[in-house]
Amino acid sequence: MPAIHVVNRAGQKHTIQGKSGQTLMEILRDHNMDVEAICGGCCSCATCHVFVDDAWVAKLPKRSDDEQELVEETEAYKAANSRLSCQIKVTDPLDGLSLTVAPEE
Repeated sequence: MPAIHVVNRAGQKHTIQGKSGQTLMEILRDHNMDVEAICGGCCSCATCHVFVDDAWVAKLPKRSDDEQELVEETEAYKAANSRLSCQIKVTDPLDGLSLTVAPEE
C-alpha cells in the first residue's frame, strides 16, 4: 500500500495509505483530506486540485488536455505542480508521493 504525504488546507501534515489502482482523489476523499470531488472523478470540476511536490512531478503521467484546461482556470494554478487528483492512478512506484491540497475556490 503506497504511502502518500499530504499537507491539508490547514497546513497540517499527514501520511495516509492508499491501495494501488485507486485514484489519488479517492484516497484523499476517503481520508478526509479537504478534497470535495464534486464530479466524482470525471475531470469536470477541479474540486480535487492538488499541488504535487517538485520531486514527484516528472514521475506522474502528463496532464490530459481536459485536465490542463481545468487547472489553468483555477485561481491557485501553478504551472508545474497543479494536478487534478482524480486523474492520477496510484501505483506502487508512487509510494512516498508528496502533495499539498490546493486552496478552496
